[in-house]
Amino acid sequence: MTFAADEGGMRREDGFTLVELAIVVTLIGILLAIALGFQVGARDRAGDATARSNLRVAIPAIEAYQSDSGTYSGMTIAGLQAAYSPGVQGIDILSADDGGYCIRASAAGRTWYTAGPGGDLTQTVCP
Repeated sequence: MTFAADEGGMRREDGFTLVELAIVVTLIGILLAIALGFQVGARDRAGDATARSNLRVAIPAIEAYQSDSGTYSGMTIAGLQAAYSPGVQGIDILSADDGGYCIRASAAGRTWYTAGPGGDLTQTVCP
């Protein structure tokens, strides 16, 4: 801080007071907290969207496999990619038999499941 005399002989201060600096630092902290909250929420939504998309891409290939072979049993990700859709990725086949299947997809720490045929996408493990 510098002190200078003005024309009237009065001293004046140049600079910021400690209270002003504390207010600015507090406002910056609040804005940073808000920005980080939005980033975390965006990351979660992106993980959900990726995992759900991977499941939706896999379902038609799985149904085509069942249509050709008469069962879901024996299907593999490599087989689905080679014969039906190279876009099948990011999924795990948890179970597959004559009557149905359960698949899982994870992205950015978020996991989604679907049981088929005709199951909904959920975050709970297939029954």
